[in-house]
Amino acid sequence: MLELGGSDPFIVLADADIAMVAGAAVSARNLNGGQSCISAKRFIIEDWVRAEFTEAFADGVSRLQVGDPMVDGIQVGPLAQKSIRESDQVQRSLADGARLVTGGQVPQRVGYFYTPAVLDRVGPEMAVSAEETFGPVAAIISAENVRAALDIANATEFGLGASLWTSDLDRAAALIPQIDAGAVFVNEVVTSDPRVPFGGIKRSGYGRELGEDGLRQFTNAKTVWIGPSKGPRTLSGASGCRV
Repeated sequence: MLELGGSDPFIVLADADIAMVAGAAVSARNLNGGQSCISAKRFIIEDWVRAEFTEAFADGVSRLQVGDPMVDGIQVGPLAQKSIRESDQVQRSLADGARLVTGGQVPQRVGYFYTPAVLDRVGPEMAVSAEETFGPVAAIISAENVRAALDIANATEFGLGASLWTSDLDRAAALIPQIDAGAVFVNEVVTSDPRVPFGGIKRSGYGRELGEDGLRQFTNAKTVWIGPSKGPRTLSGASGCRV
């Protein structure tokens, strides 16, 4: 099994409960300081609710407490290494027309801290969308309709996980096969659960771990064929030949 990270889409349709979804989105992007292969990274929102979602999401992100993760009440700790904080993905995206809604600051304290950022007006070609962002940076991308949302979600070289948010479960069932990802979670944040297979497609790797399918990936199948213990046999395709 080979897992190579991702740029997971968080797709929000216009009929979703936006207040609930925005709260889930805050956790989906900033768990472990945003340093997770399956954390939501590209927030693809139908136009009808983009402004409402952006306001609620940015408000929730701005309230996150950044600091020593060993202290009670702290929700976002430091980044794993200096190079992550020094990435120029945010700066390149802003130069290309994205808008910084909140965060994106370097606190004056020891450690590789970074205040969780939300970028709006992101185009699919911008760095924070086209590349994997490994840190607390969220990219909000507007979609004209459901079809456009799916096209944007699939327009990536990654395919690890995806989450889809809608109040219409029948429509969700019809859309799931159209999403290019190793896992699709409906009205839930993408997680790794030992009971179900985990893995991706495209540049997010191949194979599966966890679950029954995952156990089979880590075993070698052995073929055993036992013939009769007595009497002659006729070889298949060799008429009249005896052994």
